[in-house]
Amino acid sequence: MLLSTLDWTIIGSYFVLSLAVGLWASKQAGKDTKSFFLAGRNMPWWLLGVSMVATTFSTDTPNLVTDLVRQNGVSGNWAWWAFLLTGMLTVFVYAKLWRRSGVLTDIEFYELRYSGKAAAFLRGFRALYLGLVFNVLVMGAVSLAAVKFGEIVLGMPGWLTLIIAGSVTLAYSMLGGLKAVIITDFVQFTLAMIGSIWGMFYILGLPEIGGLSNLISHENVVDKLALIPDLSDPNAWVPILLVPLAVQWWASYYPGAEPGGGGYIAQRMFSAKDEKNAVGATFLFNVAHYALRPWPWILIALASLVVFPELSDLREAFPNLPDDKLGHDVAYPAMLTLLPSGLLGLVAASLIAAFMSTMSTQLNLGASYLVNDFYHRFFKPDATEKELVMAGRLFTIISIFLGAGLGLILTSAGQAFNLLLMIGAGTGLIYILRWFWWRINAYTEIVAMVSSIFIAGYFNFGDSSLEGWQKIVIGAILTTFVWIIATYVTPPDDDKTLRNFVKKVNPGGPGWKKYSEGVSTEPWPVPNGILSMVLGCVAVYGFLLGVGQFIYGHTESGLMICGLGTIASIGLFKVWKK
Repeated sequence: MLLSTLDWTIIGSYFVLSLAVGLWASKQAGKDTKSFFLAGRNMPWWLLGVSMVATTFSTDTPNLVTDLVRQNGVSGNWAWWAFLLTGMLTVFVYAKLWRRSGVLTDIEFYELRYSGKAAAFLRGFRALYLGLVFNVLVMGAVSLAAVKFGEIVLGMPGWLTLIIAGSVTLAYSMLGGLKAVIITDFVQFTLAMIGSIWGMFYILGLPEIGGLSNLISHENVVDKLALIPDLSDPNAWVPILLVPLAVQWWASYYPGAEPGGGGYIAQRMFSAKDEKNAVGATFLFNVAHYALRPWPWILIALASLVVFPELSDLREAFPNLPDDKLGHDVAYPAMLTLLPSGLLGLVAASLIAAFMSTMSTQLNLGASYLVNDFYHRFFKPDATEKELVMAGRLFTIISIFLGAGLGLILTSAGQAFNLLLMIGAGTGLIYILRWFWWRINAYTEIVAMVSSIFIAGYFNFGDSSLEGWQKIVIGAILTTFVWIIATYVTPPDDDKTLRNFVKKVNPGGPGWKKYSEGVSTEPWPVPNGILSMVLGCVAVYGFLLGVGQFIYGHTESGLMICGLGTIASIGLFKVWKK
């Protein structure tokens, strides 16, 4: 189904709005790097929280959820639901610490926390690694989804979709900096929620589906509904539930769920008005991301099992789709082609906006690394603010070409997701411990990063006999073993650097006792932070799973689970208030 004039008008209106925001924000963004990369450090919590949610929702997100549901059932979503543990730990422990650090990027943090040439090397190497490798891989996954969306929904070649949407994204990102990104994120989130919910109700009402009750009783769907995998089958619950909850959330460095905080989540915290706004923003993000948004995507994914039960059905419906792009993840955009004119344009605009939101954030974040932590730090320390902003705009152009080009090479959302998990497997614990244990040093991170890259490369391109979850677990264990040894055989950071770090950030706790002399004493917030994290997770999981039970028609169990979430919310409010 080709889009109507009304649909294209809606899409075009969003493009015009995005460019207008970029032009409006360009004057302030061009003043200095703080304005371009951190929106002047005066953003409110609600706008930052929505921006985090919008960035985490890209065109590939519903595709990934659809892939997981079609292959592993609804419980397959624990692969990303488990990252709530990381998110809540960031809210109640790390958000304040990051805001106190006062750095421009989370990579600049390295020379605040570590000392000597090793810290400088780590900062420069990490800037290139995250700015040009990891960041480009994220943009490649996002671009891949845009390619599939363009070929299936828009009826145009994937490369053309990338050129049009990428050009608009590049324009407002390059002109308006982070402020333009954050404001367009707010519009994107509003569009996305309206489009996904309205689209879900329309699809459920299609004659092929026949309503929610018919959907959940359909023979193609009944065995996919479980919220928890079959606990009597280790082959089901170990990879789907145990590994994500026991290992993956702390061991893997994944965009938007970095252990210890980091990436664009840290960037948003740096741009907040104060500590209170930084904490509020991350809390709103985790509630909205995990509890409010998933069910429309899940229900559309389940409906796709009725309309397109097999890959062959997708191939028959979309014969022009290239063979290397055919996968279960394309079932989501395939279902969108069933929407009527107007609604299709709204949903299409929301998914294009989702692509632009994530791309613009990654472009700005990657440019901040390359400018602040590589170019300015090592090549031109005397550069003026205007020169640095100009360099940021140049790196933005380079990055979008690399990310979009990779998107034309990748084949599936699941492939990109697993590769990102593997590359960071085993490094996550360092990003947690470096806040609380003085002995973690720059060499620890260097060794962990290099070893995880080699191990991920071997498992992904060499040994193909292991399952994806086995690769993640073994990779995490091997990488952790290597960096623990490296920590003890390499020299610690100098006392001056460690004392300055404690004086500025004041992380507290027994791991910093020998460096805390003279620092203002306050109760160590981590025990209460961990308690708040547990209560927050119970609350969000309670509402997420409770809503699922209501949808399935299990009212009694839905009330019990939502009741548990409510009790946890009350407890969280009391603990947090203290």
